[in-house]
Amino acid sequence: MAEGSPPAGSVLRRAISGQRRRVAAASLLGTTHQACEAMVPVVIGVIIDQAVATGSTTALLRWLGILAALFLLLSTCYRTAARITDGSGELAAHRLRTELAARVLDPRGGADTGRLPGALTAMATGDAARVGAVVAALPYFIAALAGLAVSAVALLRVSVPLGLLILLGVPPLLWLGHRISLPLERRSEAEQERAAHASGVAADLVAGLRVLKGIGAEQAAVARYRRTSQDSLAAALRAARSRSRHDGAILSLTGVFIAVIGLVGARLAMDGSLSVGELVAAVGLAQFLLGPFQLLTYVSGEFAQGRASAERIGEVLACAPAVPAGTAALPRPVTGGLRLRGLSYGALRGIDLDIAEGSLVGVVSPDPAAATDLLMCLGRESDPDEGAVELGGIALSRLDPDAVRHAILVAHHDADLFEATLLDNVRAGTDTPEADLAPVLTASTTDDVARALPHGVHTPLGERGRSLSGGQRQRVALARALAADPHVLVVHDPTTAVDTVTESLIAGRLRELRRGRTTLLVTTSPALLAVTDRVVVIGDGAVTADGRHRELVTSDAAYRSVVLV
Repeated sequence: MAEGSPPAGSVLRRAISGQRRRVAAASLLGTTHQACEAMVPVVIGVIIDQAVATGSTTALLRWLGILAALFLLLSTCYRTAARITDGSGELAAHRLRTELAARVLDPRGGADTGRLPGALTAMATGDAARVGAVVAALPYFIAALAGLAVSAVALLRVSVPLGLLILLGVPPLLWLGHRISLPLERRSEAEQERAAHASGVAADLVAGLRVLKGIGAEQAAVARYRRTSQDSLAAALRAARSRSRHDGAILSLTGVFIAVIGLVGARLAMDGSLSVGELVAAVGLAQFLLGPFQLLTYVSGEFAQGRASAERIGEVLACAPAVPAGTAALPRPVTGGLRLRGLSYGALRGIDLDIAEGSLVGVVSPDPAAATDLLMCLGRESDPDEGAVELGGIALSRLDPDAVRHAILVAHHDADLFEATLLDNVRAGTDTPEADLAPVLTASTTDDVARALPHGVHTPLGERGRSLSGGQRQRVALARALAADPHVLVVHDPTTAVDTVTESLIAGRLRELRRGRTTLLVTTSPALLAVTDRVVVIGDGAVTADGRHRELVTSDAAYRSVVLV
């Protein structure tokens, strides 16, 4: 468990407290149901002693009416309690899913570090459902304890030894049940961990299916998933065996306990300490006790599995953010250019760079890691180890990450599309009129993509835009970035899958559309670099060249080897 993460108990308490009114109502109804169930054998014993043994028809009818009322009440309470408990479990799971989603989408980041997207999805479904099941099981636990208490009181009135046997025997049984559930908790946590990893690997392989087919790596991918799936299966089987041993052990203990109660009751009847009706009531109560004990067995198993899932959810909710929240505020409107002062992070080493407001600058990095590290700092996905990135004279590390990303949009090379229409992908959740998007569709040549689709911009795209070619997806992603119209736009290799003619069109149109707005093109494309005001070359983590594209092509052999390959 990560340092500083909340314990599983904290997650469970928050889940329960969010549904406390529903849990309280269901517990009251469940307690009433169990009390009525416990009173049924008692009433039957009274009927035998006061009506059947005496031959009193009036007493028989009166007690039969009371018995019918008991059945009506316990049936109504059970149905209502079941509906409320199921609802409270679903609502608690939904609340956990929204908390997980909020943490994953937190602008400060950090929740997805070291976790595959599929693993987070599995956590938001399977683990949240198991914690919700604990919330749903809690009223059953309270009702079961109430049933045991009512049974003990009833047996005390019938026979003090029988009542004391229950009162003194139940606590050790509950303690033994808790000890027996510990191995199940450990194996359930391992099962969920393996299942989440298998889901993450599956999602990762499906996302890269085209690439895997292109390089002929299907067999290696299948072997990787088979190993992961087998690990998940083995963990699930271990958890299932642990659950079966847990349930069997608990039921054996309760069976022995109930048998002891029955034997003691029979001995008391043989000694004449109990009447026929009291003996029937005692035997009926002993049989009734099987129900509460089965509920306790069920709740014990659900709690063991739910606690393991709560542990995993707690790790995500409490994971440290990648960057802290800032306190400074950007002026509105945002003014000023970008400044990098002694920037060191990852592969970057003490970079100093001034980017004038409204300029179009190309950044060439032969090392992809250095380009990625630069993008991480510009988008404040990470803060520099040393130095600073400044916008309008304010260090980005002093600003809220969300405010930074409204001012500086970093369009990564591997940006995904959504399962929506082409127009909605470009709008990206805004309500921008279609007519206002015409310039960005033209600049990115996405209008050509739309003309090739059956319904134009209103054509639905498949998951992650897989119904489009790689070049078409890049153009739609570029249009989306341009439509946001940020103060600073940073674009990483936006045309690697686009043909040279289209790339040249995009280069000229992009320059015109972004005129007067700060734009960085992190790329090695000669067509894009040719339209920039200047090009900065980063080699070995530092700025090694700075000038116009034509000048660098003529004077810098290293630049030519990277750009004109």
